[in-house]
Amino acid sequence: MTESDRKHSQALTMPTLESTTEGFQYDESAEVCNLGDIVTFGTAFLSIAYSVVFVFGLFGNLLVVFALTHSQKPKTITDVYLLNLALSDLLFVVTLPFWVHYLISDKGFNNAVCKLTTAFFFIGFFGGIFFITIISIDRYRAIVLAASSMNNRTTQHGVTMSLGVWAAAILVAAPQFMFTKHKENECLGDYPEVLQDIWPVLRNAEANILGFLLPVLIMSYCYFRIMRTLISCKNHKKAKAIKLIFLVVIVFFLFWTPYNVMIFLETLKLYDFFPNCDTKKDLKLALDMTETIAFIHCCLNPFIYAFAGEKFRRYLYHLYRKCLAVLCGGSVQVSFSSSESQRSRRESVLSSSFTHYTSDGETSMPL
Repeated sequence: MTESDRKHSQALTMPTLESTTEGFQYDESAEVCNLGDIVTFGTAFLSIAYSVVFVFGLFGNLLVVFALTHSQKPKTITDVYLLNLALSDLLFVVTLPFWVHYLISDKGFNNAVCKLTTAFFFIGFFGGIFFITIISIDRYRAIVLAASSMNNRTTQHGVTMSLGVWAAAILVAAPQFMFTKHKENECLGDYPEVLQDIWPVLRNAEANILGFLLPVLIMSYCYFRIMRTLISCKNHKKAKAIKLIFLVVIVFFLFWTPYNVMIFLETLKLYDFFPNCDTKKDLKLALDMTETIAFIHCCLNPFIYAFAGEKFRRYLYHLYRKCLAVLCGGSVQVSFSSSESQRSRRESVLSSSFTHYTSDGETSMPL
């Protein structure tokens, strides 16, 4: 294997939280395990996958940011969380072009770009998951604990909580990038000798526990309690809300579970649980595939958490009419028509009985 292929093999380990993959690995019989074909495929596959995720993730999350910052209606605590979720996803996706460049280039990064790209990647990685979790908790408080949480579910409270989530994301991400540096045209973890054996294991365990297991448990509990509350109440929007709950939980579970299983298997590989060369190749290929599936979730977040809401759909329609008016030289009215206004008022009246459970009459997510 060439030096370039070995670099590409190690480059793939940074976003996948793996830090000890080598171009050549040895099985029980001491025969050389050549991963060159897997590395070549992974370089091409991940370069394309990262590019696609970047384009769709950038467009969708920028649209959420634009909608929230240009909306004339008062901001709610849900809007604050949705805005920060979009920002964390943007922070995550903007690092992907740098990883594509790193994969296909022989020059690599300088030390500053190496550290910043890795730091932004993991802060956005954990930040997105934490904001999804905090949205679940907020929905639980708004519906299950509606009476007691009505007074403190304010925009200011949302800003304070969001700052706390960002601080937690930076703190949790720090072990993932604190030892990263540029070394011999490579961007990889350079651990002190005393930590070389244990630190990669701790990183993977942190990703599994804080980045998946704990959020899944919190989300499952919150949405289970929300569903019980919704089932017991009489409201015409109950079925729609329950469907959205299933969508949120199932999509998160389906997209992130395979990747976290592979991270756990990579941890076992550090202890030589998989000495067979073919098994190592399969693990490497599966890690590339599941990583791509997991990263696609940041492209879906705008549709799951924002665009599913009536407020966002109305705003996007208004934006579409405005853009059409500009293209047509102002011949199209950009304001809502009288029928649209009447329909909006009817929706407001129909949802008034549900406000008791949300304490948020204009929530972006129709729960």
